Amino acid sequence: MSKKYTGLDDELYEYLKSVSLREDPICRRLREETAKMPMAGMQVAPDQAQFMALLVRLTGAREILEIGVFTGYSSLAMAMALPEGGHVTACDVSEEWTSIARRYWREAGVDSRIDLRIGPATDTLAELRENGRSGSYDLAFIDADKANYGIYYEESLKLVRVGGLIVVDNVLWSGRVADPKVSDVDTRAIRAFNAALLQDNRVEISMLPVGDGITLARRKK
Repeated sequence: MSKKYTGLDDELYEYLKSVSLREDPICRRLREETAKMPMAGMQVAPDQAQFMALLVRLTGAREILEIGVFTGYSSLAMAMALPEGGHVTACDVSEEWTSIARRYWREAGVDSRIDLRIGPATDTLAELRENGRSGSYDLAFIDADKANYGIYYEESLKLVRVGGLIVVDNVLWSGRVADPKVSDVDTRAIRAFNAALLQDNRVEISMLPVGDGITLARRKK
């Protein structure tokens, strides 16, 4: 039995997508438009977006919190997976990037399901708690500035219900987290976050080599 996952070179990754990816045409067009942008690397991979949509359905999520929207690909995938009456509260600081998101949300007919909050996520999350949203979310997705991951996680832990799921992106950081020669601010922040989460008995965790690495954390108490 193998002791680690099968490494994905380009050929194997293309095979993976060819036999598993069922990407909606609207999602594909958004992904392709975003791929032409200078910051395209901030977008989640299509197989990851599909996995997150599956998580929405598996958990029966109706209320989703997203921290970091970019051009809205992950928001779109999750919103399309929601049942009737479900909502996404989406936090971002960029009107420019999210204007692209809004266009595709409208085209997909899910714009009414997504409440976009423009401003620092720390402020938005505090406001949500002040407005009685603690324990009201079923799933949270964190994919924003890495230096604040610890803050976003603690706020998300207050906002998701017991049994709710927190999904954290970029936890493998293109392998830089395992390279002792790399010590930039973002890499150190992710290392610290990963180490702290391992010791957090409030959640059950699993780190998966999906996309740039995601950690699933289920709130126990």
